[in-house]
Amino acid sequence: MYHRRQFLNTLAASSLAALPGLMLSATARAAKTTFELTLSDAEWKKRLSPQQYAVLRQADTETPFTSPLNKEHRAGVFSCAGCQLPLFSSATKFDSGTGWPSFWKPLDNAVVKATDTTFGMTRDEVLCRRCGGHLGHVFDDGPKPTGLRYCMNGLALAFTAGTAPAA
Repeated sequence: MYHRRQFLNTLAASSLAALPGLMLSATARAAKTTFELTLSDAEWKKRLSPQQYAVLRQADTETPFTSPLNKEHRAGVFSCAGCQLPLFSSATKFDSGTGWPSFWKPLDNAVVKATDTTFGMTRDEVLCRRCGGHLGHVFDDGPKPTGLRYCMNGLALAFTAGTAPAA
């Protein structure tokens, strides 16, 4: 069954994909912030695939339901695809039905939030604490115990199977 949230998220992602020029790059939004790992655009382009660069450095949004990480259910850690900082434990992953990997809590000292006012709305953007890469957004419609939904782009993440850190 196709839920209303899935429809709205698919519509939003399609709109975002059609209008990439309206998105500010993560580098531009975070220019006033100093991160542990700072690379030039040329260095990021060497390190990342074109799709990862678009998401992590230009705040693009991947098409919903395309990330293999949606179906990743093994124990392990989801890290930043740009700098490998561990971000989320598999113990906090849940199926939000939105088409993107979702978590109810990041690991301690893993992410920072920034205000995103693109497209005439205000949202909480989630960035990697180490490199400032755009990961996605956080919303207040998630499950207990936090009530939060960290809606992440799969292209911004790398998964390593193993023991999952405690939630």
